[in-house]
Amino acid sequence: MDRVIIFDTTLRDGEQSPGATLNMNEKIEVAKQLAKLGVDVIEAGFPISSPGDFNAVKAIAQQVKGPAIAGLARANRKDIDAVWEAVKYSDKPRIHTFIATSDIHLEYKLRKSREEVLKITDEMVKYARSLCEDVEFSAEDAGRSDPDYLCQVVETAINAGATTINIPDTVGYTVPSEFGALIKYVMDNVPNVDKAIISVHCHNDLGMATANTIAALANGARQVECTINGLGERAGNCSLEEIAMILKTRKDKLNLYSTIDTTQIYKTSRLVSNLTGMLIQPNKAIVGANAFSHESGIHQDGVLKYRTTYEIMNPVDIGLVESQLPLGPRSGRHALKARLEELGYELKEEELHKAFERFKILADKKKKITNRDLEYIVADELRFSAANTEFKLEHIQVSCGDHALPTATVRLEKTDGEIVQDAAIGAGPIDAVYQAINRIIDVPNELIEFSIQAITEGLDALGEVTIRVKSEDGSIYTGNAANVDILVAAAHAYVNALNKLVSKNAVLAKPTA
Repeated sequence: MDRVIIFDTTLRDGEQSPGATLNMNEKIEVAKQLAKLGVDVIEAGFPISSPGDFNAVKAIAQQVKGPAIAGLARANRKDIDAVWEAVKYSDKPRIHTFIATSDIHLEYKLRKSREEVLKITDEMVKYARSLCEDVEFSAEDAGRSDPDYLCQVVETAINAGATTINIPDTVGYTVPSEFGALIKYVMDNVPNVDKAIISVHCHNDLGMATANTIAALANGARQVECTINGLGERAGNCSLEEIAMILKTRKDKLNLYSTIDTTQIYKTSRLVSNLTGMLIQPNKAIVGANAFSHESGIHQDGVLKYRTTYEIMNPVDIGLVESQLPLGPRSGRHALKARLEELGYELKEEELHKAFERFKILADKKKKITNRDLEYIVADELRFSAANTEFKLEHIQVSCGDHALPTATVRLEKTDGEIVQDAAIGAGPIDAVYQAINRIIDVPNELIEFSIQAITEGLDALGEVTIRVKSEDGSIYTGNAANVDILVAAAHAYVNALNKLVSKNAVLAKPTA
C-alpha cells in the first residue's frame, strides 16, 4: 500500500474563509492539535501578508514538533524570504511558492506570457531551493490550464529543485474524471515526474473537492492538501476528515493509507469550529451532528441488530465517545480535568481554575453537563485569556418587555484591569446590549449576520450565538459564544468579534520591519 501525505492548510486557506480569523494563540493551539492528529505538513500561513501572520507562522515553527511547517509565497524573492525567515526555526521547514499557469490568469491577472512564467518558475524555485531543501511549487489554476503547457511548467519546477508539485483545482471547476485524467497526463508526460511528489489541492465550488481528490489519488497523486471541516475560500476545500476516513474505510478499493490518528478527528473538528466560529452543518460527512444518528425505524432496527447494516464507520474511530463518568454540581476539579483531557484539552493551571469556576456556575443551572457544554466553556476561557484580547465581558443587565423601552447596561474589563461601562437603549434587548458595547468599544463596524441555535437538549440547553461583523475595509470577523442565557451569549459573541477587529487594527497600525 502507498502512503498518502496529508498537507493541512486550515491555518492558511482555511483562515481565508470570511470571518474565520484566528489570533496567534488560537493558531498555535490548532497547530498543536493538528500535530496530535498526525498530519504530515502544516501550512501555517502566508507570512508576507501581514506582521501578524508572519509572527504566527514563526511561533508555530518554533513550538510545534512533528509535522513539516510550511509557509506560502508568491513566486518572488520578497515573499520567499519572508517564508524562510518564518519557517526556518522548524525541524522540517518547507517553502511553498506558486504562480498561475492558466491562460485566463496569465492574460488578465499576471499580464505575462507563457515564456515569462516559465522563466519566473525556474528562477524562483531555484532561489527557494537555495534556502530550503523542501520546496513545494504550485501551478495555480492548473485545472483550467493547457495540459501541455502545465507539463512544461511542472518539468521546469522539478529541474529547478521542487520536491513537491501541487496541481490545484483552484476554482473547483473540474469533474472527477476530468481531474483524474489531468493528473494521469502529468504523470505520463513529465519526464522527471519521478523526482517529486505530486500533490492536489481541490476546492469545493461545485461540491466535488473530495471526489476530485480521490480521482487524483487513483491516478498517481500522493499528497492531499485539505482543511479541517472543509474550511477555505468561497465554498471551501477538500475536508481532511473525509479523506482520512475514506482512506481508512475503503483501503480495500484504493490500496492507500495515511498516518492520521482518526480518533483525534472529532476533537480537532470541534476545536476548529469553536475557535473560528464556523458552525458545522448537522448533515456534514464524518463530523456533523447527524453523521451517526438514525431517525428511520428501519435504520434504528438494523443498527440495533448489527451496527454495520447502516453504519459503515464506527463513531469510536473518529473519537466520538461518550464518557461513562457523569459530571454535575458536586463534581470536583480532578473529574473536570480528566474529562477535558478525554476531549483533547490540556489546560494550564490558571486556565483550568477559570474553567472550573465556569463549570460550577453552569452545573448549578443544569442537571447534566454534556461534552458540548464543556467544549464551549473551554473555548471561551482560552479565547478570553489570549494575549491580544482587549476586552472581556464583566456584566450585563437588561430591562425589556412589551410595554418597556429595551435598555441595557454593560460593563467590560480591559486587559490592564480597567473597568469601563455604559448604557444604551435599542429596538430590542440584544440591540440595546450591542449599542452599549459599541459606546465602549468605539470601532466602526456593521453587523451582517446573527444566528442562535441550541447546542444541547432541554429547556436548560446552552444557546450558541454566532455573529459576523464587517469592518470599514470590508474584512469580516466572526464571534461566537454559548450560555444558558441568550443575552449573555449574544454579548460575549459580539465582544469576541470586536476583539478580533481591534486586534487586527492594532497589528496594522504597527510599522513593518
